[in-house]
Amino acid sequence: MGRGRAKAKQTKVARDLKYRTHETDFGALANELHGQTGKDDTDQLEPDELDKWSDYSEPSRD
Repeated sequence: MGRGRAKAKQTKVARDLKYRTHETDFGALANELHGQTGKDDTDQLEPDELDKWSDYSEPSRD
């Protein structure tokens, strides 16, 4: 007993997901899936942190 309210909520959520219009940014999704970001996260790290982990990174090909 008591399943009626839970089932009604699940139905409401499912219906909302099915019929709601989504404005998906497919370019951002593709970048995320391919591991590309718009900014470089290393700018936020301290230089000491970069030196500490530099042995684990790939050598730069300048």
